[in-house]
Amino acid sequence: MRLRSLLFAPGNRAEVLAKLPRSEPDGVVLDLEDAVPAEAKADARAVVAAAAAELREGHPGLAVHVRVNAVPSEWFADDVAVALVPGIAGVVVPKLESAEQVATVVEALDARGLGDLTIAAGLETAAGVARAEAVLDDERVVAAYFGAEDYIADLGGVRTAAGAEVLYARSRVALAARLTGTVAVDQVVTDLSDEDRFRADATVGRSLGYRGKLCIHPAQVAWAHEAFTPSDEELDRARRLLEAYDTAVTAGSAAIAFEGQMVDEPLARQARTLLDSADE
Repeated sequence: MRLRSLLFAPGNRAEVLAKLPRSEPDGVVLDLEDAVPAEAKADARAVVAAAAAELREGHPGLAVHVRVNAVPSEWFADDVAVALVPGIAGVVVPKLESAEQVATVVEALDARGLGDLTIAAGLETAAGVARAEAVLDDERVVAAYFGAEDYIADLGGVRTAAGAEVLYARSRVALAARLTGTVAVDQVVTDLSDEDRFRADATVGRSLGYRGKLCIHPAQVAWAHEAFTPSDEELDRARRLLEAYDTAVTAGSAAIAFEGQMVDEPLARQARTLLDSADE
């Protein structure tokens, strides 16, 4: 699954939902949770269901998701009953905190005849991050995102530009995703106009093992795609490194000097992973 960008939009704004494909994101999320006030959630479900069906039909290559409200909330059951339509890519479930909650989601989807829908898990509370592997260890969970803002709010911390306060949690979610074979999507950048900050944050996310970025503005989509797509220079260097390394291994040497850098199997593996990611 390729999710370099996952673009969110409020589920009660039909005119905004219709415009989601314009920036050509890999995936879109019709949001019933944070973007919709409590008094508008009931009406938003019908808006989301209609928009999801239209997007699915009009843009078959676009991964359309619906974000429901958290499992313990008063809105979850009706979100599943009304807003989810057959044929969408999956459901995004925020603030998941246990394997039992994932099982509840699976049961609710199956009861509605939506057994083919995949789950993208939101890990954005202290409990969710602490139990990340258990939450993601279900075959229906194919993607996960780290929600830094909710995590810090739950933890009682303070969000900073440097981001040291979320480094552990951000890393733990990426690690859990790797161990469970789940696609990891990185945190949002809330400053909509700061391209440099977004690119810098995405670079850190990619270095931690994330495969894409949550986007909350169409302009962020192109930035995310550039950040999570290997450049021509990176690919060329990886190919040349592997050619030199494989030649050395054939000759009986498992470590070489390449452009001033020591290269052995771990670095060769990084190069292979980079090339594989470009073929997805």
